[in-house]
Amino acid sequence: MSLEEIIGFVSALFIGLVLGLMGGGGSILAVPVLAYLFDFDEKVATAYSLFIVGSTSLVGGIKQAINKMVDWRAVFIFGIPAVVGVSIVRLFVVPNLPENLFKIGDFMVTRRMGMFGLFSVLMLFAAISILSNRQGPLRKQKSKFHPLLLSEGFFIGSLTGLVGAGGGFLIVPALMVIAQLEIKRAAATSLFIIATNSLIGFFIGDVMHLEIDWLFLLEFVSISMIGILIGTYLAKKVSTPKMKRMFAFFIIAMAIFIFIEEFILN
Repeated sequence: MSLEEIIGFVSALFIGLVLGLMGGGGSILAVPVLAYLFDFDEKVATAYSLFIVGSTSLVGGIKQAINKMVDWRAVFIFGIPAVVGVSIVRLFVVPNLPENLFKIGDFMVTRRMGMFGLFSVLMLFAAISILSNRQGPLRKQKSKFHPLLLSEGFFIGSLTGLVGAGGGFLIVPALMVIAQLEIKRAAATSLFIIATNSLIGFFIGDVMHLEIDWLFLLEFVSISMIGILIGTYLAKKVSTPKMKRMFAFFIIAMAIFIFIEEFILN
């Protein structure tokens, strides 16, 4: 096993830890780990990210459901259109994306550049979401229905399918602002939404098109699941604003790295 792979499997623990603590962010790490440490191409990296983050989120979501922190109404209202979005993209869009997307002068934008470039933009939005430090209403216990939940769910589901990101840092603010959930309940609820989106997108769209290395995936997911159990436990015990800010700046650094790697060095 190479040093890069060892670092990659250590990162798997951190991916689960982040998901457990914040209700999102795992795929922000999973896609770069899979692409740059394990050297998977863009289709495989985003597909494997869906399975890894989806499986890990499901474990964390079950734990949060046992703690009665999941708002099931929000899961269905937000989750169903999200599943439709991710399924359409993984089944019809990603498999049919050409190797070369378009040309700007003499500069060719490839499929990898497009997918990872969009992913780096998503990372910046995730960092902004963390740094904004919105807490949401403190007393609201049940979600409030708003038609925007349907369109927001479809949009985030489609984005999830395109870049292999669970969208937790978009889902949590949406649940707080639109569904009026307080931050801890929104984070817990987002785990089930991420799990549903990611796993359905993977099994509907990717299993039929890719040769899956199930042994690798199960090893990676097993380590991530340990991380998310630790993270969901710590989420009840510690206040994490400072840690979240540090993670936000780390995300910004990773986004810059991906942009340089894909658009300047390649």
